[in-house]
Amino acid sequence: MAPEVSPRRARAVLVALSLAAFAFITTELLPVGLLTHIAADLGRSRSQVGLLVSGYAVVVVLASVPLARLTQRIPRRQLLGVTMLLFAAANATAALASTYAALAGSRVVTALAQALFWSIATATVTGPFPVAVRGRVVALFATGATLAPVLGVPLGTWLGQQAGWRAAFAVLAAVGLAIAAAVLVLLPSYPPAAGGAARGTEPDGRRFALLLMATALGIGGFMTLQTYVTPFLLDVSGFADAVLAPLLFVSGAAGVVGTLAAARTLDSHPIASLLTPLSIGTASLFGLYALGALRPGTVALLAGIGLAYAGFGSAVQNRMLHLAPGSTDIASAGVSTAFNAGIAGGSLLGGALLPASGARPLALVGGLLTLVALALLAVDARRSRAAGPTPTAARPPISPAARSTSAASLRPPG
Repeated sequence: MAPEVSPRRARAVLVALSLAAFAFITTELLPVGLLTHIAADLGRSRSQVGLLVSGYAVVVVLASVPLARLTQRIPRRQLLGVTMLLFAAANATAALASTYAALAGSRVVTALAQALFWSIATATVTGPFPVAVRGRVVALFATGATLAPVLGVPLGTWLGQQAGWRAAFAVLAAVGLAIAAAVLVLLPSYPPAAGGAARGTEPDGRRFALLLMATALGIGGFMTLQTYVTPFLLDVSGFADAVLAPLLFVSGAAGVVGTLAAARTLDSHPIASLLTPLSIGTASLFGLYALGALRPGTVALLAGIGLAYAGFGSAVQNRMLHLAPGSTDIASAGVSTAFNAGIAGGSLLGGALLPASGARPLALVGGLLTLVALALLAVDARRSRAAGPTPTAARPPISPAARSTSAASLRPPG
C-alpha cells in the first residue's frame, strides 16, 4: 500500500512536477528562439539547429513506451529524482557544448528524460488526490507545460540574447537540480503498483486504443498549421513581421485559459471536456481557411486554436486515467507517443504541403484531421452511452463528507 500523503504535501508535489513540466517543454522548444545564435556560434545552418527540436520529438516517440516498461517496478521517488538529475546534467552539458555534436548528444539525453517523465508524472501527481478531483489535478499539472511557450521560451530567448545562448541552458540546469531536490524530499517511496492512480478506473483496451488514434490525428491536425503559422499570418493574413510575437502570445495565453477552463469540467464531464476543445479547434481551423485574410477574425480564431490545443491535451491525459487497460504508466507512455507522433506527423505534412500549395490550405487539411478525430471520439461516446455503464466503470456515489475532503485537498493553504 502507498503511504498516506497530507493534502499540503500532495499540493507541493503538484507544484514541483508542474514546474518540471514547464522546464521540460521550455528546454524542448528553446532552440527555436535561439536558433540564429546557436547556428552562428557553432557554425551550423539554421535547418541543422532546427533538427535539435524535431529530432527531440522523434526520440520521445521512440523511447516513451520502452522506458516505461523498463522502469515500471522502480519507486517513483527515486525514478523521478534521477530523471530530473539527468535533465540538469544534460542541460549543463548543453551549456558547455563547444560542438554541434555535443549539443545534439545532450538533447538526446534530455529527450530520453522527458520521455520517461511524461510516462510516470501524471499517475504520480494524481495518485495522492481523491478520484473525484483528479481531473482538476491533471489540468493544474498541465498548466506548467502550457505556460512554457508563453513564458519559458520567451524568457529563455531573452536571456540567451542578453548573456549568450549557453546561459539559458545553464539556468535550466539549475532549475532541474532544484526540482530534483524537491522531488526527493516531498515524494514518499513506495512500489509503483501501490500508487493511488496506478490503474485505470474504467479499463477498456478498445476505447483506449481509439483514444490514442484520435490523439495522434487531433494533434497532427493542430500541428499541420501551427508549425507553419508564421507564414500563414504573413502571407495569408498580411500581418507585419513586428506583430508576430504578440499574435503568438495571444495563442499561448489562450492555451493557459483553455487549461484552466478544463480544470473546472474534467471531473464532472470528462467526455464533453474531450469533445468540446476538438470542436472549437476544428471550427477555428476551418474558419482560418475561410476567413484568414480578415485580420480581426484571424486573431480570434488563432486564440481558439490555442485554447483548444491545450484543453484537448489535458482532457486526453484525464481520459487515460479512466481507460488505461493496465498500468497507467504504460498507458501514459502510449499517450505521449501518440501526442509526439501527431506533432511530428503534422509538422511533416505541413512541410510537404507548404511549398506546393502555400500556407492557406494547411488550415483546411488540419481541420479535416481534427474533424476525423472528433468523429471517432463522438461515435465512441455514443456507443458507450447506448451500451450503458459496465461493472468496472460503475462508481459508488460520493458522500457529502467525501466531497468536503475532495474540495479541501485542493484548497490553497492559509
